[in-house]
Amino acid sequence: MSLPPLVEPAADLSVDEVRRYSRHLIIPDVGMDGQKRLKNARVLCVGAGGLGSPALMYLAAAGVGTLGIVDFDTVDESNLQRQIIHGQSDVGSPKAESAAASIREINPYVNVVIHNTVLDNDNVMEIFADYDLIVDGTDNFATRYMVNDAAVLLNKPYVWGSIFRFDGQASVFWADQGPCYRCLYPEPPPPGMVPSCAEGGVLGVLCASIGSIQVNEAIKVITGIGDPLVGSLMVYDGLEMEYRKIKIRKDPNCAVCGDNPTVTELIDYEDFCGSVTDEAAEAVVGSTITARELETWIKEGRDIDLIDVREPAEYAIVKIPGSRLIPKGDIVSGAALKDLPTERQAVFYCKAGVRSAEALAAAKAAGLSNAVHVQGGVLGWINQVDPSLPTY
Repeated sequence: MSLPPLVEPAADLSVDEVRRYSRHLIIPDVGMDGQKRLKNARVLCVGAGGLGSPALMYLAAAGVGTLGIVDFDTVDESNLQRQIIHGQSDVGSPKAESAAASIREINPYVNVVIHNTVLDNDNVMEIFADYDLIVDGTDNFATRYMVNDAAVLLNKPYVWGSIFRFDGQASVFWADQGPCYRCLYPEPPPPGMVPSCAEGGVLGVLCASIGSIQVNEAIKVITGIGDPLVGSLMVYDGLEMEYRKIKIRKDPNCAVCGDNPTVTELIDYEDFCGSVTDEAAEAVVGSTITARELETWIKEGRDIDLIDVREPAEYAIVKIPGSRLIPKGDIVSGAALKDLPTERQAVFYCKAGVRSAEALAAAKAAGLSNAVHVQGGVLGWINQVDPSLPTY
């Protein structure tokens, strides 16, 4: 369904702006009125990473008058495969500042507001209040639920996108006009069930596909043209090159936007989503060693079985010397329990310590009471023991 324009038009466009946006202006549905609305719009992009990069670049090129960027991270070389708003010379710089510099180069008429901070319960409502529309480029469930709930409580439209490997999803959540994110996903997946992009990877160009959809939807909502994805989920399969559009209905029992909401203020989203299962959190107590402790064990010739619980593709990139591969899924499912040591001490590690905690819990449940896991995983080994190894 078409919706009324979100933003009132600006008073005018300068001669230079008319020249710059001429290809928009000759589209009847956009025209001078639509471009003036874009000029007057205030859009916040949460994250300047994979989705935030193309979203910010195209929002700037489209002539959105004020662009806010909230991101606390710094540019890492591993980002450059997909986060195209940053370049080699930006490595080590704050992402928000790097993105702002690129935006100013793309369009000097855009006012860029930098929020170089962690978005959390203490600041999200205040930051969101200054913007007309939110574009979400986050990659973790805790922040997604926080962004959704804050947008609902402030009655802000929220353009959402998600990417993983070759697949992407996008929608527009606006509780005043249709469903919110919780109507689609009332509960987060169990901890460890859905790997992050850092664990599972993402095809770089997928970010452009979903990020451009997000900007397309933002433009439609701001200007009041077309049929925005309010009440619809766009699903993209990059391998099969297929787009599917799925209807989403507002859930009258939704915890935050339903008829009788139970979430009327921000909650503890880390606790709501969880990083590891309760079993894993319990298993690691007293059964965690550091990378340096592992190094000492190896030098002392301690009788251990060092087990990498990542996926084969990750194991091929970098590994701790002397380890063998048993993916976490095979341990948790029970398929590989027979391959675990019964007489030697098992030492599990993964990329950063989350998956190894889950494997440790399964191993302890199977009777390996003296098993341990490595805090920080292979990244901890690289940082503390052997920085010559590659990171990913």
